[in-house]
Amino acid sequence: MSEAGCATDFVRKYTLASGGPYCDCGYRKKPGRNDNKGFWDRWAKRYDRTIAIEKNTYVQILRRMKKKLDREMYVLELACGTGVLSAQLAGGVKMLEATDFSEKMIEKAKQRAHSSRLHYSVQDATALPYAPGTFDAVIISNALHIMPSPEKALAEIRRVLKPDGILIAPTFTAAGSIFGRLKIRVMELSGFQVFHKWKPQEYLDFLKANGFTVTDKEVYGGALALTYAEAKVKKV
Repeated sequence: MSEAGCATDFVRKYTLASGGPYCDCGYRKKPGRNDNKGFWDRWAKRYDRTIAIEKNTYVQILRRMKKKLDREMYVLELACGTGVLSAQLAGGVKMLEATDFSEKMIEKAKQRAHSSRLHYSVQDATALPYAPGTFDAVIISNALHIMPSPEKALAEIRRVLKPDGILIAPTFTAAGSIFGRLKIRVMELSGFQVFHKWKPQEYLDFLKANGFTVTDKEVYGGALALTYAEAKVKKV
C-alpha cells in the first residue's frame, strides 16, 4: 500500500457508503455561480504569503485545535487552502481528509509533507460525498464568511458529524471595527467577495441559528479580527 493508501481507502469507503462514486475532484461549479472560486484558483500561488500576515493568530488557533483533537479521531477539514493547518494537524489524528473547492489550492497543498494520515481532495463544502456520521470533528477555518450560502455548508457539516462530534470554525469577523471594514473594502476592490460581514456575536448567533450549540469561543485581534468557535450539533 502506498503512503497515502490508508487515507484513500478510508475516504473511498465512506464516500461509497453515501451512495456516490469515490472521486478526488468532487467540486462542480454551477452555471452562473459567484463563489470566489476563480479568485482562489488565481491566488493559490500567493496564498501562503497572504496568510503570513496573520501568523500569530494562526499559531494560536492551531494550538487550540490540537488540544481538541486526538489520535483516535477521523477529521474532515473544509476550505483547507494550501494545507497550512492540515499538514500540522494530521500527525495528531487517526485520519484527516483535507478538502477545498479550488483545484489549484489542492495542487499546492499536495506539495507539502505527505502523511499516511492525510488525504487531500477537491470537494464542495455544500454538497459533500461522505456518509452521515462519518467524522469525529469538522474544521472550517476562515471560510464561512466568504461563502454565498454558508448555511448549506453547516447543514452538510451537521450531517457528516458523528452524534457527539465537534465543529471547529474560526472565522474572520472584521466588520466589528472601522479598520476591518476598510480592509474588507480593499479586498473586494481586488475582485474578492465577502458575502457575510459579521461582527463576532453575529457570527456566533449564525452558528446557533443553524443547528449548533457553541461550546467555546474567543475573539482574536490582528489585521482582521477573528472569532474562534467550537460547537456541537444541538440535541433534538
